[in-house]
Amino acid sequence: METRPFSDDLRRYFAVLWHWAWLLILALVVAGGAAYLVSIRITPVYQAATTLLVNEAPATKFTDYSSVLTSERLARTYTELLTTKPVLEEVITRLGLKTNIARLQETIQVELVRDTQLIVVSVENTDPQQAAAIANTIAIVFSERNQELQASRYATSKESLGAQLVQMDAQITSTNEALATLGDDTAQSDERDRLEATLAQYRQTYASLLQSYEQVRVAEASSTSNVVQVEEASAPSLPVRPRTLINVLVAAVMGLAIGVGIIFLVEALDDTLSPDAVSRQLGLPVLGVIARHQLTNGKPVVAAEPRSPVAEAFRSLRTNIQFASVDHPLHTLLVTSPSPEDGKSTVAANLGVSLAQSGRRVTVMDADLRRPQVHKKFGLTNRTGITSIFVQPQMRLNGVIQETEISNLSAFTSGSLPPNPAELLGSERMSEIIRLVREQSDIIIIDSPPVMAVTDAAVLAPRVDGVLLVVKPGTTKLAACKQAVEQLQRVGANVLGVILNDIEINRSGYKYAYYKGYYYTYHRYYGSESDAVTAKGK
Repeated sequence: METRPFSDDLRRYFAVLWHWAWLLILALVVAGGAAYLVSIRITPVYQAATTLLVNEAPATKFTDYSSVLTSERLARTYTELLTTKPVLEEVITRLGLKTNIARLQETIQVELVRDTQLIVVSVENTDPQQAAAIANTIAIVFSERNQELQASRYATSKESLGAQLVQMDAQITSTNEALATLGDDTAQSDERDRLEATLAQYRQTYASLLQSYEQVRVAEASSTSNVVQVEEASAPSLPVRPRTLINVLVAAVMGLAIGVGIIFLVEALDDTLSPDAVSRQLGLPVLGVIARHQLTNGKPVVAAEPRSPVAEAFRSLRTNIQFASVDHPLHTLLVTSPSPEDGKSTVAANLGVSLAQSGRRVTVMDADLRRPQVHKKFGLTNRTGITSIFVQPQMRLNGVIQETEISNLSAFTSGSLPPNPAELLGSERMSEIIRLVREQSDIIIIDSPPVMAVTDAAVLAPRVDGVLLVVKPGTTKLAACKQAVEQLQRVGANVLGVILNDIEINRSGYKYAYYKGYYYTYHRYYGSESDAVTAKGK
């Protein structure tokens, strides 16, 4: 099985996208425009951020692994505590916010900077000033509450020691006052000595209590971890949402992707035949590629404009047919198509003219006894023809073959339409008619009905030397082509190849690249069609 080069597939995909470029541009513009309109109507949201440092207690700062884990846990704990209910309630109270805790929590994002003891608190709000105020207030409130929580561990000890110090200070003061009332009286020397001894004891106790109090304060300071605000939040100047440019770009890319998906879906579901699918899907060679054209002055284009690119395409078809069967010369050719409106009659008429111009005696025979067209192509009458011979008692042509304006070219029209075309075309009498026409012609071109419409073509196909299948890319269904080829081959027909007809040369699509290359090569070599017509007049 022949494999296609990757470069061919790539070029084909690019051609498909180029053909549908208008859809891609439309999808891009619509998606991007919709995103822009939605973005400019969204209320802008601003984000302010403050940075906090976890100031760990000196007593817990060690270099062992357990201390490192403890530090990480402490930082993660503070990250969770920053958005607790007590903290946010205090923030709402201080700033007088008209919101609740749940809504406020949704606007706050706390992130621990990896491998550091830094915490970033981000707050989103439609008011940039309020966003900064909330972020800063969260840091202040949490720091205060954390200090209160840490201080509560030593509050009882400090309160007890403080009370004892006050009591002892009062006793020292009263003892000093008692000593002052004694004066220098020697009679009270014993009392003086007792009071002085008591005062010394009180002072010693006071000093001991004061030392204990200072030890508690030192212990509190060395074991208290706190959070310090190292960078205050400032009011942002640009919103974080909506990001209009990013939204437009993302929407445009998504629209483009959707457009590409739609294009390839349409192409995948498209069952019409394309030129590059003829050889791959039908297994038949392309013998000719004919551009879309019209009758000129009621004549086939090969006769009316012999130097036109279309006429050259029919001459190329003539040459390809001659080489299609070198060992077995072709004297009878059947021209058919898978479905109606493929242009088989036009191809048959122009091919007949082209063969006649090469000096051969050609008869174009109209075997389409349902919708005959040959007489219209050459401007002839259709009063007599093939059906006229069927009703004759003897097999004689009797001048039913009409001469045309083209030298060496005759036309055998259909005649009146019979009620049973298939039976007539499949009869031995039809074979005898073909034999009689063959005696006075070098080659016979037989125009027959479409293969898939009726059985006429399948009946005639085994009686001729070769069959030409005319298809119209972009219109003819691939399934119909396959069935037509299978049906012709099933009856033993010699299918020579396919003729691509009625191709739009100006249509920018991958399906037409083959013909366009041929057409413009010929156009550059031979000149424009107007030049050809002028030359013909000369």
